[in-house]
Amino acid sequence: MSVQTSAYATDTLPADTVDVVVIGGGAAGLNGALMLARSRRSVVVIDSGTPRNAPAEAMHGFIVLDGTPPSELLRRGREQVRQYGGRIVSGEVISAEPAAASAEGDLRFSFTLADGQTVTARRVLVATGLRDVLPDIPGLAEHWGRCVVHCPYCHGWEVRDEPIGILATGPASIHHALLFRQLTDDVIYFTRGTALDAGARARFAARSIAVIDTPVQEVVSSEDGTLAGVRLADGTLVPRRVLAVVTEMQARTEGLDGLKLPVEDLPDNMGRRFASGMAGATDVPGVWVAGNATDLTAQVGASAAAGALAGSHINALLATADTDVALTAAEGVPATA
Repeated sequence: MSVQTSAYATDTLPADTVDVVVIGGGAAGLNGALMLARSRRSVVVIDSGTPRNAPAEAMHGFIVLDGTPPSELLRRGREQVRQYGGRIVSGEVISAEPAAASAEGDLRFSFTLADGQTVTARRVLVATGLRDVLPDIPGLAEHWGRCVVHCPYCHGWEVRDEPIGILATGPASIHHALLFRQLTDDVIYFTRGTALDAGARARFAARSIAVIDTPVQEVVSSEDGTLAGVRLADGTLVPRRVLAVVTEMQARTEGLDGLKLPVEDLPDNMGRRFASGMAGATDVPGVWVAGNATDLTAQVGASAAAGALAGSHINALLATADTDVALTAAEGVPATA
């Protein structure tokens, strides 16, 4: 059933309508698919193979799996979904939209992949994750996921006791600095033109967090490729081994316009997400969202849990739909003597 691609082993798309298509094969998508496959639902995960945490050497804060490389988590997750009959397809969805309902009135959705393949499903779980948008500072992006980090819980222990710089992007960076101050005594806050009132400066001073208001010009690398520090507009090089930044987090929405899912902006330009309710249900009947696509701050464990909850919710409603169809069929059959 599988052929090899550059991303990972990929399964063939089924010709028949499946119960659920999962868009995105990260922790949320795979755990949702696992719950569905274990409930004997036909499920296809379509994944582009570009997870948010790919630059990281390991994921943390997920009990038992703490320290596992992201690629290993995905490999094992795909293997487990397949173990229960689920399919994992390497591809990119370029079109997703409602299709004509079944003869019994059940929902249908159609999907087209970048290579032209198509598949139809009764329900949809969107688990596309998000994209981190970094400040436009020369030299910053090349260190992303290693010397440039965003989450004190994901990366904090690994950078403890290092000289850390906070590159401010907005009000959330103030609390960000306090969280990283828990991990090291050496923190410098680069305001980068963002507001920092007297109260915040006093709180920083009380925790020995230095503040630099001079504009940042670039991030400088050492000869060995690690981080050397931050060069200011006046030419000063401020040595730093680690930089922390609150990114702008944008849910991956490409190819999904046809579903007409509601989206909402977070305050202070922190990002944009798919809006969802209980168990990831959306305002669009038959479509659920789980993981970072709707919860921008969820770590791997929380995303996996959200995927499991959404998967179980989808299965429960499909069970009701199946029963409705069976009841209608039974009522239309004349009673036998």
